[in-house]
Amino acid sequence: MLLVFRKAQVLYAMLMLNVFVCVLMSVLWNRGHHRTGPRGVHVPTGRFWLQQDERGSFWNTEQRHLDLIYNLTELPHRSNDTRPLDPVPSDSDYRVTTNISDFNALPQRFQDFLLHMRRRTYPMLIDQPHVCDDNPFLLLVVKSQTPHFDRRQAIRETWGRAGVLANRTVATVFLLGNTMSTDHIPDLQPMLGYEAQLHKDLLQWDYRDTFFNLTLKEILFLEWFSQNCPHAQYILKGDDDVLVNTVRIIDLLEGLPENKSRDLFIGNVISNARPIRDRKLKYFIPESVFVGQYPPYAGGGGYVYSGDLALRLHSVSQQVVLYPIDDVYTGMCLRKLGLAPEKNSDFKTFDIKDEHRDDPCVYRSLMLVHSRTPQEILQIWSWIVRPELECLIQPLYTAPEDGPVKAASEDSL
Repeated sequence: MLLVFRKAQVLYAMLMLNVFVCVLMSVLWNRGHHRTGPRGVHVPTGRFWLQQDERGSFWNTEQRHLDLIYNLTELPHRSNDTRPLDPVPSDSDYRVTTNISDFNALPQRFQDFLLHMRRRTYPMLIDQPHVCDDNPFLLLVVKSQTPHFDRRQAIRETWGRAGVLANRTVATVFLLGNTMSTDHIPDLQPMLGYEAQLHKDLLQWDYRDTFFNLTLKEILFLEWFSQNCPHAQYILKGDDDVLVNTVRIIDLLEGLPENKSRDLFIGNVISNARPIRDRKLKYFIPESVFVGQYPPYAGGGGYVYSGDLALRLHSVSQQVVLYPIDDVYTGMCLRKLGLAPEKNSDFKTFDIKDEHRDDPCVYRSLMLVHSRTPQEILQIWSWIVRPELECLIQPLYTAPEDGPVKAASEDSL
């Protein structure tokens, strides 16, 4: 009997040793195979972010499904409803009408967004596949709309001029969606086609160009960038009514240490923001759609980030459910990567004080100001590049860093 007992002990010890070896090999294999993804994208081995607080909110529930799919630490705990949220080819996703309790009471713009929020692919109407053939140091990416011909032309003649600036190659593209008959805008597509042929800087997709679809514009651009411009070193992305001091932007980027440039994402950062629940406001988000606090994000009026980070944002965006506010969505994607935007007080996406609007030296000291008319952009740019203008080394004006309180986002268009 004692001999049988000892044999059982030996067998048990050998079994536990085998289990330990298998676990150890599995951990080592995961480290070797899951640390990096496409293009060297870092994939954390731990949880990407905190578990989503659902409480019946549609976005949080959808994001929870994606977290269960992509977060390797939770794979053993998948439920039976963790299907991949594949893009809807063409039709509306009518399940939202029953999954969102107050769907029929939401504003039409919200209903439209929710019905199509799973669709991420749209036909491209105008492409510029060769705009980055010279591997630009800085790619200027401007969110625009079809009727804004005057804004685009003012940018081309000033801060968005493609070519060589400060001994660095600069390329420019304008991002456009499409207009519908319900938008009460005449058919401008023939004029847009002529503009694209003349300037070769327009990118247009066949989706409805609305405020809530700015997030769609973002992910479509990231897809285009990954295919057509993956070697651009830096990106400045902004609205078509901002004034950018491109010379100062290049100076900033040239002075960056190599260890900082890879994860670079700078702008006017908004922290500790929560959704706005006032139905009368542009940034209204109902509780049936989203609950929780926003991650830190840079105001969508304009920010700068590295091309390397753009590739990682493109990859990780597949793991983040579309959200109707584009700059908040970008902040969500950054958090998924374990990053946060860096605040730079020279990005004035909430404008500057009225008494300083006509001071040329103020604009010499800033990176970006929102918003300005095409006529103002032309005038201010002439101040910035005027060689005889003498300004103090220190800025004549230092605006409050936080600017006016804005809980959800700034005006993007």
